[in-house]
Amino acid sequence: MTAKIAYDDVEVGTELPARTFPVTRATLVRYAGASGDFNPIHYNERFAKEVGLPDVIAHGMFTMAEAIRVVTDWTADPAAVVEYGVRFTKPVVVPDDDKGALIEVSAKVAAKLDDNTVRVDLTATSAGLKVLGMSRAVVRLA
Repeated sequence: MTAKIAYDDVEVGTELPARTFPVTRATLVRYAGASGDFNPIHYNERFAKEVGLPDVIAHGMFTMAEAIRVVTDWTADPAAVVEYGVRFTKPVVVPDDDKGALIEVSAKVAAKLDDNTVRVDLTATSAGLKVLGMSRAVVRLA
């Protein structure tokens, strides 16, 4: 596959379609099974609070993966992502209710680079707090 977005059609400041991703406790259980990350802070409320967290929190790598979906949906090619990194700034707190939490992600092209690549800066928040810092991807476009 190759990216469906042409490098020449993109300008610095181009905004990608924003997305909101719901996260429930059931989501965390499925992710734990798939990833093998069974740290109790991701499913055991009592344990999470004993270690100083406000409640169960989403896996950092899960949060990171949900955020990059904004970019992979935009390019229509996950392989177009050449580089991706974040800093984990705040946890996504997932209450034990029918709603869970939301991860809200926006992104924009921050720089046009060489070799048909662009740098995309992402903003990910949950409950009004920035949960990922320095969230950036380098993406190769068509």
